[in-house]
Amino acid sequence: MKNKSRIIKRGVEILILICILNPGILTAQKSAVKPNVIIIYTDDQGTIDANCYGAKDLYTPNIDRLADSGVRFTQFYAAAAICSPSRAALLTGKTPFKAGLPGNAPAIKGEAGLPTEQITIAETLKNNGYKTGHIGKWHLGYSDETMPLAQGFDYSFGHMGGCIDNYSHYFFWEGANRHDLWENGKEVWMDGEYFPDVMVSKAEKFITENKDQSFFLYYALNLPHYPLQASKKWREYYKNLESPRDKYAACISTLDERIGLLLDKLDELKIRENTIVIFQSDHGHSMEQRTFSGGGNSGIYRGAKFSFFEGGIRVPFMIKKPLSKKGIVTDIPVSGVDIFPTILAYASPIENTNSIDGINLKSVLEGDATVKERPLFWHYPHYSNQGGNPSSAVRLGDFKLIHDLELDTYELYNLKLDIGEA
Repeated sequence: MKNKSRIIKRGVEILILICILNPGILTAQKSAVKPNVIIIYTDDQGTIDANCYGAKDLYTPNIDRLADSGVRFTQFYAAAAICSPSRAALLTGKTPFKAGLPGNAPAIKGEAGLPTEQITIAETLKNNGYKTGHIGKWHLGYSDETMPLAQGFDYSFGHMGGCIDNYSHYFFWEGANRHDLWENGKEVWMDGEYFPDVMVSKAEKFITENKDQSFFLYYALNLPHYPLQASKKWREYYKNLESPRDKYAACISTLDERIGLLLDKLDELKIRENTIVIFQSDHGHSMEQRTFSGGGNSGIYRGAKFSFFEGGIRVPFMIKKPLSKKGIVTDIPVSGVDIFPTILAYASPIENTNSIDGINLKSVLEGDATVKERPLFWHYPHYSNQGGNPSSAVRLGDFKLIHDLELDTYELYNLKLDIGEA
């Protein structure tokens, strides 16, 4: 019996010694756990509207620290120039037309959006042991079968339509006043509570409750989309900027601060290193009357929301993966349809049951500077009273072709020679 005890004790001593001499063994064991996934999705954020993308008049330390901790893309394209199709592409890995939602989803209760036969990333991860959560804006359907709980999410909190007042939580657009705040499929009333702050609280609770298992969080911020209701701190900070940049800038820093709180929670729970964090704007900034006809900045790029010019679809995007090399910048052209397969590459083993259009960006995130050249497509067949005719576009290499479906005209640009599409 004594000999057996000595053998066990000696074995433990050898194991401790091996771990001291080769700590990579413990790291390897930890990294073998399926990584958590958080997608931070901003709303109507302009092409260069973060310090790391060139803005000189904004304060965005948390977006910047996320960029510094992973890979930042300078030629990332949203899959659409308006809200719902961009989100449909994100969640399905398909172009909006193939996903069955090329235009905005209805904002009236009972009306459907993203077709139920589409397989979302939430459904795929849930079927492989992940706890899945949606917090924030949805805008992918307002019927029972197309709201988040029926599209793969275990938990959901937010608004189903395109936009709300951040204090009353009423639909902010047109028609009769309609309250739009939901938790797990049931209407909830939180009169006077600032929606971005409630989002943070709900997200922190979801992360804390699921810190000991793999989770997927779709954190869809509703800023800087109208109404431009920034927190008092940031309205004061930007009071000397000209309008409407002052109101828009205050919203950018408001969302940046709340992103920081989310990242801090990951650090506090010691799970940030095993969490993939993805940041994207859904499309370019708005020039609509509800944003005082501007405020965002596309820099040298032409266009804004509703447009297939660069300023409408080239958006901020970055990924921090587990054990990321820090501060990498790449100019490889990629698209919103690529997020789904990229997540699957890290959350394996997962069978991809979708016939998706995106490609896996894992090689890029691991340091490969090349991706097989492929065309990127956009299609918007609807009319818009906010600007822009129905149109289609394709980019291949340095060339981009835009087809105005209303006028039946074509414009071909060499982006290497004419980045402003003049």
